[in-house]
Amino acid sequence: MDAAWLVPAALGFGLAVGIGGSAAVVAAHARGQRAAAVVTPSVPDGVEEVIDALETAGIVLDSSNNVVSCSTAAVALGLVWNHALVHQELVTLVDRVRTEGAAANEELQLPRGPFGDAHVHLLVRAAPLGSRFVLVLADDRTEAHRLEDVRRDFVANISHELKTPIGAIGLLAEALESAADEPDEVRRFAKRLTTESERLRSLTHEIIELSRLQAADALEHADRVLVDTVIAQAVDANRVAAESHRITIVAQADPTAVVWGDESMLVTAVHNLIANAIQYSPDGTRVGIGVSRRDGAIEIAVTDQGVGIPESERDRVFERFFRVDSARSRQTGGTGLGLAIVKHVVQNHGGDVRVWSQQGRGSTFTIRLPEAAAAAPAAPSRGASS
Repeated sequence: MDAAWLVPAALGFGLAVGIGGSAAVVAAHARGQRAAAVVTPSVPDGVEEVIDALETAGIVLDSSNNVVSCSTAAVALGLVWNHALVHQELVTLVDRVRTEGAAANEELQLPRGPFGDAHVHLLVRAAPLGSRFVLVLADDRTEAHRLEDVRRDFVANISHELKTPIGAIGLLAEALESAADEPDEVRRFAKRLTTESERLRSLTHEIIELSRLQAADALEHADRVLVDTVIAQAVDANRVAAESHRITIVAQADPTAVVWGDESMLVTAVHNLIANAIQYSPDGTRVGIGVSRRDGAIEIAVTDQGVGIPESERDRVFERFFRVDSARSRQTGGTGLGLAIVKHVVQNHGGDVRVWSQQGRGSTFTIRLPEAAAAAPAAPSRGASS
């Protein structure tokens, strides 16, 4: 054998053994690299950047339905967990796209998470991305569906509620005309006509108020508001109604309590709570208003000694047109919108409203609002004497 060939052959064999340990080790290493390339395939150029920039949920899956890239929105909506799709509906859609080789759209209602009964409404589009990947885009339509439900329910409720006073006014007008020669009947029908027209006016006003509160710019004129002033105005607006039922209003405010918001809206909210307390309280009882501070919040509590709210209905008291006692509400002119307005006012101010009640002992409605930071002291004007 030629010595010139043996030297490089020996050197080559020695390098293979010394560096890799054996030819088998080198081969295994090469196979491992190829396996890694299959398990974590590279996404086509530019796709990851696009996914990161998406405001909608974007997901890229490989041929084994492993998630190789996804946007933050996809995780926030609970669509992806541990590099896999959470919902079988999405997996089924992806498999269909992969089988048919064509894009597909579908509207899905999926659970928001493992707890509770909240759902998200998604418009999902899945499409092949090259020969190995599938791209899934999910547009969150939950808010649009919620607003559509609110609009539909609101229109239905308004139609129902307006029928009663409008129908009554029509019947009373006919009765008034037929009783033209009977002064006593004319006065009686005229009084009832005035009552129904006042109900209609109140209902229309509160519908407009509630619609305004649901607008996105409802707090365009926010400022520092003294809670004392809010309570004083709300109490004054209800004083005549309270005196007519011999109900005493006792207010214990805090002159240093300040919140950030719209004073007129906050007066409306507290006014509605006091009016509601008077409406459902027996004559000769008391309505109390108190203010307290807790964990950076100002709490305004309105307590009555009324009929109370059944436990089964406490979660519904803030719904539009809901009445605990429909007969009593209609008798006193209630519209069923007062507490719904309270809820929207408080939500617009970044707070919440809670209710405690016990049948036969009364109810307490508590508004919680973020406390306004102390105002910075005004800088002294130039030339002012010390």
